[in-house]
Amino acid sequence: MTPMTTDGEKATTSAARAAPARPTAKRAIVGRLSWGLADQAVCSMTNFAVGICVARSLGLAAFGVFSLAWVTYGVVLSVSRGLATDPLVVRFSGVPVASWRAAAARSSGTALGVGVAIGSVCLVVGLGLGGRVGPAFAALGIMLPGLLLQDAWRFSFFAAGTGRKAFVNDLLGGVALIPAMLVAARVGSVAAFVFAWGAAAAVAAGYGCLQSGIRPRLTGAREWIREHRDLGYRYLVENVGVSGAAQLRAYGLGLIVGVSAVGVVRGAELLLGPFLAVLMGLSLVTVAEAARVLRQAPHRLGAFCLLLGGAQAAAALLWGAALLLVPDHVGELVLGDVWHSASELIVPATLGVVGASLGVGAAAGLRALAAARRSLRCQLFASACYVSGGLGGAAVAGTVGSAWGVAAATLSGSAVWWLQLRSALREHHQNTIREVRTS
Repeated sequence: MTPMTTDGEKATTSAARAAPARPTAKRAIVGRLSWGLADQAVCSMTNFAVGICVARSLGLAAFGVFSLAWVTYGVVLSVSRGLATDPLVVRFSGVPVASWRAAAARSSGTALGVGVAIGSVCLVVGLGLGGRVGPAFAALGIMLPGLLLQDAWRFSFFAAGTGRKAFVNDLLGGVALIPAMLVAARVGSVAAFVFAWGAAAAVAAGYGCLQSGIRPRLTGAREWIREHRDLGYRYLVENVGVSGAAQLRAYGLGLIVGVSAVGVVRGAELLLGPFLAVLMGLSLVTVAEAARVLRQAPHRLGAFCLLLGGAQAAAALLWGAALLLVPDHVGELVLGDVWHSASELIVPATLGVVGASLGVGAAAGLRALAAARRSLRCQLFASACYVSGGLGGAAVAGTVGSAWGVAAATLSGSAVWWLQLRSALREHHQNTIREVRTS
């Protein structure tokens, strides 16, 4: 005989069954964020190792040349992400596997196509330039397809909620980098280090195809760009605004102060590398997580973004304070001759990262809301401030002035990001109310 239950018992039973759901969801979010941090830790350690090897093996001037190639890669990477992986993360996070696989094939094919197209241009320009800079750009052009494809797999895995695969992929790339860097150190040229870095990425990119069981559809690139042009073109301009501003600052700093100054700035970035690993690691998953928060509990999106940005800003301040306590002999052991000049930039560089950290929280919210116009407006403003602050500061007070100008620019840009997010949240709330009334 089945015992009868009262309404109160039914409610209690239902509540008991529903209770574990919330902690489980929280554990899932923490798990995805943890894989993002772990993956970026590996990636940042790899980048840090490359930078340290070049700085110690080739000296400040050659490190400046390598840094020019590095920031150029950053611009191309921004193009690839804007057209290929950013729309994937916004629109295909947490979707059925079949939908994700079809989207990932076209998205990765788009990234590969960008690498082939822009890599060809870099190769021709590098061969034409010659001198010290030309070979580095020619090597970058050859390695771009592999570099961009590996990055595409990382974002594809995080969109699917399988950050573990991205971690394993980057770990393999880091292991492959070890023998490649040893060979590059024997050759002793900037181009050799670029080839080593790119070759390791190509190995990881090939393994990504095996992990996912997906073959990049190069022929699907045009269709992908056309379908997602409402987001892709705006994200393209937005992303290039970020990296393009960094490239303009680097080129301008090289002209105003000298190529060695570019190496000094890169050295300061390396000192902040472990924290930037956290910042970039979270950025791999924050948009996807913000999109999930928006679908499940839209009223919590603002708090989620505030917690995200505030926590990162506080961590940046702590890391910068720790760097000020590093003894000179330890710094010299890590960066060699670059240490003395780079250590003078610790305070302004830290404040710049604080501003960027605050902005990241708001940017994740705007991306989740698909408010591409607002985010584009913010990024163009922030990029204009970055270039004018960096180059204006360089003209007034050299490398240190450039660092302080960038710090002021990022803090100003962060305020604009948050103002736009507040407006976007209010607009989304009003649209939701309107839809409920009309339905």
